[in-house]
Amino acid sequence: MTRVAAVQLAAGSDVAVNLATCLRLIDDAAAHAPDLVVLPEFCNHLSWYADRDHAHRMACRIGDRFLGAIAERAARHRMYVKIGVTLAREDGRTTGTSLLFGPDGALLGQSDKQILMGAENDHLDPGDSDSEIVDTPLGRIGLYACMEGVICEVTRSLAVRGAQLLLNSLNSFATDEASLHIPVRAAENKVWVVAANKVGPLLPEDELPSIAAGLGVPPDRLHGAGESQIVAPDGTTVARAPARGEAVIVADIDIGLADDKRRPDGTDVLAARRPRLYAPMLDISPRRAPAGAQTIPAAAALADPGLIGDIAHSGAALIVLPALTGTASAEPAPATVSIPEVAAALRGTAAHVVLSLRDGDAHVGVLVNAEGVVGYQRQLHRTERHPWLSDLGDALEIFDMSWGRMALVVGDDALFPETFRLAAVRDADVVAVPHALGEPWETRLGLPERAAENRLNIVAAAVDSTGALAGSIYALSPDFTLWTAWSGPFTGVISTPQVTSAPPGADRVQADIRPAQAVNRAVSRGTDLVAGRPAAAVSALLREPATATTEPELP
Repeated sequence: MTRVAAVQLAAGSDVAVNLATCLRLIDDAAAHAPDLVVLPEFCNHLSWYADRDHAHRMACRIGDRFLGAIAERAARHRMYVKIGVTLAREDGRTTGTSLLFGPDGALLGQSDKQILMGAENDHLDPGDSDSEIVDTPLGRIGLYACMEGVICEVTRSLAVRGAQLLLNSLNSFATDEASLHIPVRAAENKVWVVAANKVGPLLPEDELPSIAAGLGVPPDRLHGAGESQIVAPDGTTVARAPARGEAVIVADIDIGLADDKRRPDGTDVLAARRPRLYAPMLDISPRRAPAGAQTIPAAAALADPGLIGDIAHSGAALIVLPALTGTASAEPAPATVSIPEVAAALRGTAAHVVLSLRDGDAHVGVLVNAEGVVGYQRQLHRTERHPWLSDLGDALEIFDMSWGRMALVVGDDALFPETFRLAAVRDADVVAVPHALGEPWETRLGLPERAAENRLNIVAAAVDSTGALAGSIYALSPDFTLWTAWSGPFTGVISTPQVTSAPPGADRVQADIRPAQAVNRAVSRGTDLVAGRPAAAVSALLREPATATTEPELP
């Protein structure tokens, strides 16, 4: 077993005070005898500068007093220490950098932050190479920071390249870091994550009231959100710090668990990827398609013609049914519905239904309206859930609807973050997901994150082990871009969608979704969740993982 610790702390504009705080809390953590300690981002100085020259002057230099003291503490306690600081580079750049020191005090690895958040773009330079993996006696360690964990590419790249333990240093006031972005990166990649966040003011304390008043947010919402945590490869948080105040959290972990990438059905979540289908992800251009409708009514429902008809005639524009509850036959089996029945149920309405069915050795999503079939989407990834599934799709299609652009993510394609990225780079507004339940994280963390990181509305339908509906609707909030006027109060939640789930025993769930909100991908000034993706990490996702065999050519 390996003992790991995460430290949360406050850092201001006095570098000497910040160093003393870091050293004191490293010593506090050392009392628990960890093998590794993770500190937050920007430990050397508050991430607030007058200009780029100020940021460069206040940054650390490799081997300076600040970093020398951190290295000495790592050696004194014979443990690994990961810390986030700003670094003044010899070529004149200033970077936000993750540094890993070894038990002998040596600098073992460094990774420059590849996607910057808001005002960081004014003062820092983004990294232009993929985040480093450090091979240690503890295991293969990946380094990343804050905003790099709000998108999927950086951590996915680390996992694809063999990292077992990911270390995240944060400087965030977003409460959905802890509830969503941190744990999902562990679960989707089946790796360990140790994340250390800030507490205390993230802006100059004497200016905080005026800044908060200008932004229309409570001053305490501009404090670090804390909740540092240690997350297992199944997405379970095994240790969590409070939202406020300094803290040290510790857990004993088996890093080797990250070598098992299998779901309960036997699917290896990395080996089942299809990198050659992900080439469109290399397009990191801004969105081109116009906005869709402001709102449309949507529903997830069980496969029953009468129910479908009721929902359609009540005004729903989109209805999604669980996976494999459709059939092309005019005489469907129990618990399924035929395409002719669906079309008949929709007569007199403009509604569309998305269902899926088995067609030979293919799992096919079908888009149906009152006239019949509008389009098809074959499942793209093979998983062990369906031994018969071998006839795979070779692209994700986009369907132009009267209210916006829609993709169908069929069955276990919902397991892969790359599928939804393909929808986002094709400027989809809505994704319909007829799927089946898998591990709990897939609906608790996975689908909310796919909506959040891509700015996609999602309507998903499945059934549970009793045959009851397990459906949810993930609607994009109009309150998204930081430092702009919001329609409601700022609660600390930034990108998590508004989730409406079917209550126990219900046969349907209905809610409005917002296609037009998919146009806005700017989480802050200068930070676009899709067009701002780092090219180096995206490119890594197009390479075959080390555990996978070469994919056979499609027939």
